[in-house]
Order: sequence, then C-alpha cells, then structure tokens
Amino acid sequence: MSGPTGETYRIFQVHPTLRCNLKCLHCYSSSGPEERGALPAAPLLASVRAAAAEGYNVLSVSGGEPLLYPALAELLEEGRESGMVTMVASNGMLLDERRLAVLKGRADLLAISLDGVPASHDRIRGSERAFPRMEARLAGVRESRIPFAFLCTLAQGNAHELEWIAEFALRQGAALLQVHPLEAVGRAHRLLADEEPDDMEMAVAWLELQRLQALYAGRLRIHTDLVDFEQVRGHPASLLAEGCRDAGGAPLGELVSPLVVEADGTVVPLQYGFARAHALGCITREPLEEMAARWKAERYPAFAALCRRTYERMGAAALPIANWYRLVAQDAEHDMTVAAAV
Repeated sequence: MSGPTGETYRIFQVHPTLRCNLKCLHCYSSSGPEERGALPAAPLLASVRAAAAEGYNVLSVSGGEPLLYPALAELLEEGRESGMVTMVASNGMLLDERRLAVLKGRADLLAISLDGVPASHDRIRGSERAFPRMEARLAGVRESRIPFAFLCTLAQGNAHELEWIAEFALRQGAALLQVHPLEAVGRAHRLLADEEPDDMEMAVAWLELQRLQALYAGRLRIHTDLVDFEQVRGHPASLLAEGCRDAGGAPLGELVSPLVVEADGTVVPLQYGFARAHALGCITREPLEEMAARWKAERYPAFAALCRRTYERMGAAALPIANWYRLVAQDAEHDMTVAAAV
C-alpha cells in the first residue's frame, strides 16, 4: 500500500500517449485507436531526471498502450539511468517478439491487464479477442524472462472472480497480482458509473484477497490498492505527509506519491484526472523542478489539509475498507464545486 506519501515506493507515473489498440469501457484516460497524440520525448525525459532528484524511485509507464509510444525505449533507459525501478503497464495483446525486445533489459516489471474470467475481461476491454490474444502472448513473455505481473480491475460484482484470477496468474508464472478498484472517471464515468465497487464489494474483495494471500504465500504476491483504516489508524504517516515540517525543503517524493504526468503533460497528485486546483503545471511548458518548488510553497498546505479531511472522513465510515485515492479525488472535486458556487 502507498498513499500520498510513499514510504518505500515513491512512484512517478507517466502516460505518454492516448493511443491504444483497444477502447476499454473502464479507461480513465479515454484512450483508443483513433488517438494519435503523444508527449514529446525531450520534456518527458527531463521530467524523469527531475523526478528522480525529487526522491521518486519508481517510473511507471501506462497509457493508452505504452507499447505504441515511439520513445518508450528512451524513456525506460532514462528511468534506469536515473536509478529508478521501471514498470510498464500493457493490455498484453501487442507483446510480440519485437516489442518484448524493447522491454528486455529496460523494464524491471511488466504489468499485464487481467480483468476477470475470459468473458468478463473481453467485455470490459470491448473486444472478444482481448483475452485470447493476451493469453497467447504469455509464452513469449515467459521466454523473455522479463518479470511480469497481472493488474486486475475490481468492479461491482466481480470479487468472486478473484480466485480464478489468482489461479491463472500462478499458472502463468506471474510474480505479482495487483488489484485496483474501478473508478468512474474518463470513459468509465460515461459507461460504467454503476460498476464502481461499493463499500460492501470492496470489503468482500478485501477478505477474499486476505484469504488468497495466505493460500498462495511464497508462490504469488498479491497486492491491493484498497486501504483498511484499522491498519493505518494510529500511524497515518502511511497516507499523510504531515510529518514534514519543512515542506519546501523536503523532496516532493516524500510529500506525494504517485505523482502523475497525464497525456497532455499536466502533472497532478495521486491519479489521472485529479482536480486541477492541485495540479503542479505542465511539463511541456515548464521544467518539473520549477513547478515542484512552487507547488511545495504554494499548494502543498491545501493538499495536506485535503488529505487530512479525507482521512478523518474515512475513519467515520461504517466500513473500514476504502479506495483511498478515489476518496481524496472525490473530496478535491467537491471542494472545486463548492468554490465555483461561491
């Protein structure tokens, strides 16, 4: 688990393109085959170097489909040269020998999307070829010896599929299964708003994942982005950065993680589409190190106060299991709505 302050993994997450071979129903960035835009390489590579200097130790590349980003090799090389662990998230369908060669020696972990049993996966991916094509690529992934994981989206009503997903991940030789709850942003806001998991679904999923962690201990690591408030009560530093007395002098990586670069270059805390009132700026207009210094001086106090309010709200909820990132984003959106109405 990581919150706004990453205690171990401080993640710099970049989305260099909206281009994708799929048009998934739950896509937070509304990516698709018709998209052609991509971030220019120069400011993106510079932002990686600046992020490393600000204490970020993980470069996570997502999309769109990052395998379609022309400068992916250079981006990953910059991350590794800057001392960062490099990760690439892919839908898995395009992982042929040529593209695996781009990742080999450059990506420390390849995260492949797996959103349920084959029928569920194909439905949410908007293609009946999504699962069989991805599955057919896994032999080549294993032969490449690139460590890989499966990334699963938890939706309303699919917690019962987690056991099948874990068994599949184990059979295929994955090192990790990561489960992230669906969030009704981007295309999902229009098409899957009623499938964002409610508190009960998240609680059921949490208990199931605890069982699966015990069942597959030593054979498959299982991680969830859900937070159990009872586990963080009493040491909120895992979610909050309030312990930093001198925010201006602290590395940005100690104050907020993940830090996200969206496909247009906008830099925001925590997740794609986060309220613009808390944005740092745009990497195509200003170096990351300059916007980071200004954000720490001018906007960090409001961000820290936002996280504190969300923390207190989570503690008052009927069930202790929550999607921390989504709760903070919702509170930030509420603040903007209130400010606009005044």
